[in-house]
Amino acid sequence: MLKYLLEKEFKQFFRNRFLPKVVIVIPLMVTLIFPLIANFEIKNINLSIVDSDKSPYSQQLVQKAQASGYYRITNISENYDNALKSIELDQADVILEIPINFEKDLVNEKAAAVMITANAVSGVKGGLGSAYLSSIISDFNTNVRVEWLQSDSRFVVPRFEIRPLYWYNPMLEYYVFMIPALMIMILAIICGFLPALNIVGEKENGTIEQMNVTPVSKFKFIISKLIPHWVVGFVSLTICFVVARLFYNLIPAGSILTIYILASVFVLAFSGFGLVVSNYAKTLQQAMFMMFFFVLTFIFMSGLYTPVENMPQWAQIISHFSPLKYMIQVLRLVYLKGSGFTELLTQFFALSAFAIFFNGWAVISYRKSSQ
Repeated sequence: MLKYLLEKEFKQFFRNRFLPKVVIVIPLMVTLIFPLIANFEIKNINLSIVDSDKSPYSQQLVQKAQASGYYRITNISENYDNALKSIELDQADVILEIPINFEKDLVNEKAAAVMITANAVSGVKGGLGSAYLSSIISDFNTNVRVEWLQSDSRFVVPRFEIRPLYWYNPMLEYYVFMIPALMIMILAIICGFLPALNIVGEKENGTIEQMNVTPVSKFKFIISKLIPHWVVGFVSLTICFVVARLFYNLIPAGSILTIYILASVFVLAFSGFGLVVSNYAKTLQQAMFMMFFFVLTFIFMSGLYTPVENMPQWAQIISHFSPLKYMIQVLRLVYLKGSGFTELLTQFFALSAFAIFFNGWAVISYRKSSQ
């Protein structure tokens, strides 16, 4: 009986001209484009310069800021008021004001002040923009002090060199961090929405009534709905792997088999959740809105964009109930650190618990009037 049910589901899937295209196009486009867009790196900050001193030291400071790669000088003003207008006109993000007698005070008084003004409409850009500039000024100050002290033969200033070693992502590329998480977002959308729309679609078409008068058990009926979407999930995940390899040269540091094993449990869990929604929804619109609410909540609570540790304590507790959180951890740990299955037992047991809970709920909540 299960064989014929599966045959029906696959035929129903491939007869739909839209769904097979979705399974291919969504992972292809999301993996190609989203890593370039969903990028929290702050670069190309528009810098406005007010250099009232026009001395060699002030010019060195401006050149150092420009050479950092974080800033592009978009405005050079004669006074602070004109520079402030450039912020109001959205032509600058940060202002660096170097006052008159900057070099003179630095040489004679051994101290000089500069002013940083940041547009904090975007808190991240304003905060990081001013922090980067403060770091550049601090580094410039250190170089000046070393230059002065070493010009006097009585002083020999010891110097040390910092060589940072970044594990797992040596080039600090943000897409390396984002792509594994985006793969899980794709799985959640495809393996959540398609099952959610499946049963409720049959309700609207009237075909569910034909199933209700057959001797098919609820368990076999739900299994027949899960397996096709389980296969679809693997196809989407494989497309993501291929795109990440071809376009970003991103290869898992660990075993790809580990990813498939845990992804199979995740797909089972999330497809079961979609079937639960489908059992309770009466129309496609209801199913869509319910899935949008839960999927968006799961995504924002999963650590996809921001670390869970940065969330308030109550949000961190809620995040434990997001299946996406555990699967995102799996992808990042395997892709970046090369973690093995034994190091991912916590995630495996959590996903297994979600799979048992949601699929058990799907079987119980399915109402078969003929039984």
